[in-house]
Amino acid sequence: MDAETKNWAIACHAMAFAGYVIPFGNLIGPLLVWALKKDSSPYIDQQGRESVNFQITMLIAYLISGILVLVFVGILLLAVCALFNVVMVVLAIIKTADGQDFRYPFAIRIL
Repeated sequence: MDAETKNWAIACHAMAFAGYVIPFGNLIGPLLVWALKKDSSPYIDQQGRESVNFQITMLIAYLISGILVLVFVGILLLAVCALFNVVMVVLAIIKTADGQDFRYPFAIRIL
């Protein structure tokens, strides 16, 4: 696997951090990179699809936690979701940089 393929696969995961700057950027960033580069390599397609599926799952978790804020449980759940998201994305970046396949735990595989 060449360096360019690895870099684009890493970008699919790393763009999830755009959500901390742009609303819904955690979904839009990986989706955009995946959509643009999925045809250039099966590895980019696989890792991009995995990243987008995980970010969709996290968006659903954030929405549920946001609703549960009304009963005060959601505040803790939002913090746990954010921490879990960061840890999983960092692990994905590390594994992808090593050229290994990474599958997020608990991800709903829609794509």
